[in-house]
Amino acid sequence: MEKQVLPRREHFGSTLGIIAAAAGSAIGLGNIWRFPFITGVNGGAAFIIVYLVCIALIGLPVMLSEFIIGRSAQKNVIASFKTLAPGTPWYLVGWIGMASAFMILAFYGVVAGWTLEYILKAVANGFAGKSPNEIGALFGGFISSPMRPLFWQFVFMFLTGWIVYAGVIKGIERYSKILMPLLLILIIILDIRALTLPGASGGIAFLFKPDFSKLTALGFLSALGHAFFSLSLGMGVMITYGSYINKTENLGKTALQVTIADTAIALMAGLAIFPAVFAFSIEPSAGPGLVFVTLPNVFLQMPGGYFFCILFFVLLAIAALTSAISILEVVVAYISENFNVARHKATIAITIAITLLGIPCSLSMGVMGNVKFFGKTFFDLLDFTSSNILLIAGGFFMTLFVAWFLGHTRAQREASSDGQFPVTYFPWFMWAAKYLAPIAIFIVFLHGLGIIKV
Repeated sequence: MEKQVLPRREHFGSTLGIIAAAAGSAIGLGNIWRFPFITGVNGGAAFIIVYLVCIALIGLPVMLSEFIIGRSAQKNVIASFKTLAPGTPWYLVGWIGMASAFMILAFYGVVAGWTLEYILKAVANGFAGKSPNEIGALFGGFISSPMRPLFWQFVFMFLTGWIVYAGVIKGIERYSKILMPLLLILIIILDIRALTLPGASGGIAFLFKPDFSKLTALGFLSALGHAFFSLSLGMGVMITYGSYINKTENLGKTALQVTIADTAIALMAGLAIFPAVFAFSIEPSAGPGLVFVTLPNVFLQMPGGYFFCILFFVLLAIAALTSAISILEVVVAYISENFNVARHKATIAITIAITLLGIPCSLSMGVMGNVKFFGKTFFDLLDFTSSNILLIAGGFFMTLFVAWFLGHTRAQREASSDGQFPVTYFPWFMWAAKYLAPIAIFIVFLHGLGIIKV
């Protein structure tokens, strides 16, 4: 009998492609609306210092751990653990990661769809002549309506699936190399506009003037949590992307470059938002209200605001899309490889399945708002389960796997590409992966469950 020859596994074609794809995954909606706000309310530069320390001591070790697992196994998130630890229960960590990715994309696609609606509203000048209360009512009416948010969710998921459908090189890498430079150009333009507004200095001070009196225990936990969540850790994205990285690439350098890019974009987002907010004496608020209510009001008052409003929501949509394709890839890679299903068929099936799970998430903003599970709407339940339990558990065990199961020799061999690259940082990495990162992640886990209260 002739032996079946499976198609050769794809790899990223260039260093730029790796960085663009991995940084695109890390840079998402949270960088644009959450990081600037939590920075400001937790002491500005004081919080940033703590955040950078958390990124260096926790975020980097976890990301490098995932890269090591993926590239060493050259498999999807579940098969990686089965390959590196055959006959053990470690593969369950892969299932945790994939479940996280499936749930997160279900509700993430809903919110990302809102950005497409707001691009259309911005182009149509739909905010003109409206008061802040009217803009707020416009947003509330939109997300609570049953059909329009679903339409945009479907459009966004179609775009995500279309890119992943094309493959690693022709899809993910190609579009990441287009979308990431475009995102950077847009945010630089918005930064320049915001920083040149009269009164912008108040926003700069809000972000970067240290106020250690505001840096509470909750601020430390916020820095710790955001350092973990911001880098797309714990759901197998970096394991999956790591499996597409060639041995000629320096994993430590790649992890550092992705981390720097993610942090830089988050800070630049703050510079685009808060100088403008303060220039017009508008009280900043967190979450969707900042993006979909406060900022349209800011753009109304800004010279050239029509143009910059369009640019901002295009920026937001791009950030959402680059993250979404990486999350979808986690599940598609597993289905196509584990069941030997053609990639395009796996992509279509998984995109449809995740979109269907997202429908009750969207409807929970309106007609299903009173349907509660454990006291939470369907949207909130998926958000809480994935963010506070699965993601953290995934990151915790992925780091322990490299530090305690693979061990120093095997991990160092992979990180150095069999001795091609110096890894003088490795003793620090192993110490952080063995002790510091797991302890810190466990603290975030206890805080997320409400066991630790500050």
